[in-house]
Amino acid sequence: MLRSRILYALMTLAVVIVVVVLFRVRPRETSWPPEPEEEAIPTPPLQPLSQLPHVSVWFNSGRSAVYREPYRGTWRLGDNLEELIIEAIEDAQVSVNVAVQELNLPGVAQALCRKHRDGVRVRIILENAYNRVFSMMSPPEVRRLSSHARAKYDEFLRLADLDGDGHISLEEAVERDAITILRACGVPIVDDTEDGSKGSGIMHHKFMVLDGATVVFGSANFTMSGVHGDFANPATRGNANHLLRFESPDLAAHFEDEFAVMWGDGPGGEKDSRFGKQKPHRGERMVVIDGCPVMVKFSPTPGILPYEQTTNALIASIVRKASRSVDMALFVFSAQEIVDALAEACVRHPALTVRGVFDASFASRYYSETLDMWRMALQEKDRYETSSETGMPNRPWDFDRGNIGIAILPEGDKLHHKFAVVDSELVITGSHNWSAAANTNNDEAIVVFHSEAVAAHFLREMDRLTASMHVGPTRRLVERVGERGGYLPPHHDSHEPKGRPWPAED
Repeated sequence: MLRSRILYALMTLAVVIVVVVLFRVRPRETSWPPEPEEEAIPTPPLQPLSQLPHVSVWFNSGRSAVYREPYRGTWRLGDNLEELIIEAIEDAQVSVNVAVQELNLPGVAQALCRKHRDGVRVRIILENAYNRVFSMMSPPEVRRLSSHARAKYDEFLRLADLDGDGHISLEEAVERDAITILRACGVPIVDDTEDGSKGSGIMHHKFMVLDGATVVFGSANFTMSGVHGDFANPATRGNANHLLRFESPDLAAHFEDEFAVMWGDGPGGEKDSRFGKQKPHRGERMVVIDGCPVMVKFSPTPGILPYEQTTNALIASIVRKASRSVDMALFVFSAQEIVDALAEACVRHPALTVRGVFDASFASRYYSETLDMWRMALQEKDRYETSSETGMPNRPWDFDRGNIGIAILPEGDKLHHKFAVVDSELVITGSHNWSAAANTNNDEAIVVFHSEAVAAHFLREMDRLTASMHVGPTRRLVERVGERGGYLPPHHDSHEPKGRPWPAED
């Protein structure tokens, strides 16, 4: 009995000693269980540039701001474009008209619903391919989706499946499915089938008009991938995009006119909406904002009109007049007439500098005008590119000029900009890619803004993109020329930068 008591006492003492030792070696500041580590908040390396009184410019990958992304919770550099969209909506007192190719940001949808419930007139125009409720799709419908649409669906599941059970409940849908949110609160929506067709080329606009006085406009779709990054891929930071906010009733009137043409009498009416080639042609419209001339032009241009009246012809005429510099950040550049105009400017002004940064998925295709600037050509089915609009033949440059390359971005992101800066003072931007499809089929808009202050914002973005871009053709493109036929620039073997890998294509 005594022995048992002694053993019990010794065991109790041992336990006490172990506990005391554990608590002594554990640092005092350590809690139990351990607190999650605080995520480091990045410090913007640049100071914000000044904005004009009635024009502001924002980039989702800029280096002068930082924000916490609302869905994945990560801190990142850049301007929160969704917050800027929501702030503009919340400022509206009378009307909010949205024309955007795709809208899947729940925060934007919820802000639109709040305004609708408050009695503000809210109307939305979408591209028909994105006017669908993913949360209500049946398994057979999902199986019939194209590979592109299926990727969109899978991304939606990751965003909306809050409890991770593989099923989207009604509660999850009304919290995270933007189209469900909008329909549930009664916001009227039309798409480009409202004219009685199967859809225009693409309803590709990215603009809002608020109270007939404010325009929010740029290259960004109102989507996770267009603003923040793919929900399923934490490494993404969103396609490289920008938005501008204009406080100008004069400019707003022109965008309201475009909206009215497409809206017609609204959903379920007389099918008097007009999209694509059915829209009436309108030439350039001029306004003045903060003492700066601003031009706006809408696409497409009906094929019965001469090329000289098109948006691409307007861009070419501006580029042709460049005398000091042309800086371009473009998702798609396939307009032969514009690259020829740039070549003319280079020949006329030997000191003119050219910088161009392009998205990897398009830059190396046979119809891309980056090839012309790289002094090379690629055959497709034993033929070279010919302009589908004017019949202009392929014309690779016969001179070296400029710093032309492919954007290096987080895997999964795209360079989605559609802007150029001419002579460091004139900005061309909008939804309009420099392509025949944008010119003759899609619903698009560009704004041409003459202001060194506005140009400075875009030039800073050019500096960011070109600092890390891959210069010159990729090895795979060079190999493709050998396989399909074509010709290469002189000394093409020297185009691979030392110490930098060749980027993946497509």
